[in-house]
Amino acid sequence: KLHVISKRYTQRIERHNLNLRQHLARLGRKSLSFSKSVELHDKVIGHYLNIKHYQ
Repeated sequence: KLHVISKRYTQRIERHNLNLRQHLARLGRKSLSFSKSVELHDKVIGHYLNIKHYQ
């Protein structure tokens, strides 16, 4: 199988990295994406991991 290099694949990889970074920003202390309660934090992270696991 040949290794394909194109803008389309680069954009897909970079979009995945951006989504991952944005959704997991809640784990960082100083970020714009923060949860006011532990319950909300657990739900958001759990939902994101659920979506990524079943995709």
